[in-house]
Amino acid sequence: MLRVEKLNYEVKGRKLLKDISLQVRKGEIVVLLGSNGAGKSTLMRLLSGDRRPNSGIISLNGQSLMKLDPRALAKCRALLTQQQQVSLSFKVSEIVLMGRYPHFTSAPQMEDVAIVDEVMALCGITQFSDRIYMSLSGGEQQRVQLARVLVQVWDNPDSLLLLDEPISALDMHYQQKVLAIAKGLSRKGYMVVLIVHDLNFAANYADRIVMLKHGRKLFDGTPNEVLNTKNIYTVFSVEAQVDMNPKTLRPCIKLEEMLLEEWSTPHII
Repeated sequence: MLRVEKLNYEVKGRKLLKDISLQVRKGEIVVLLGSNGAGKSTLMRLLSGDRRPNSGIISLNGQSLMKLDPRALAKCRALLTQQQQVSLSFKVSEIVLMGRYPHFTSAPQMEDVAIVDEVMALCGITQFSDRIYMSLSGGEQQRVQLARVLVQVWDNPDSLLLLDEPISALDMHYQQKVLAIAKGLSRKGYMVVLIVHDLNFAANYADRIVMLKHGRKLFDGTPNEVLNTKNIYTVFSVEAQVDMNPKTLRPCIKLEEMLLEEWSTPHII
């Protein structure tokens, strides 16, 4: 279990996260929702151990995240961030293999190579194996980075998988496939936390949704509990109609049209 208690984080006196408490259980997908600047990516960085909170407790499987050995942490926690800087001419297979670095010292073992091959096939990038990473499209690069993150914890179902906007550059097919992969891993025991902006994706794939605004947690519950017209307006300042999908028995969100007059732009003709 991932446990977060009274988490606070600030930079140069600016409070980015305020009194955040939440739990992620084994086999659960938790989706973080909120507008830009709500604190979602900052929270992800803290959950990964990449940043340290000013106060509060983060524990993973009963151990303080801050006290875990970096190598041990790397074997049970993987983070996909929004920005991936690769400037050298690495092949795609080399990028993906980097995710296995915590598991070997000098050279990869047969098991490492087998995991890389399996995950590359799952992510649909086997045909890119010998391509230079920088020659790929944005969406293809995103799938490569996802594969790199997945191989890091592929053989440890007690792991925490953190995915920050993993579908932002993908087409519809791979958006669905990536979320299906996340759900499949959760059903094997992984704890999955992900950020998406599409409310209907959140409604369909999340076990729980945490809605943030201005660094605070406003709502925490199942999609049926938290995705309603009032909460959506409170968090995003948009009008929405929320119905029940009779097939999935989950919310179906239809955003209302936003008129230009509502933006108060008198100088636009």
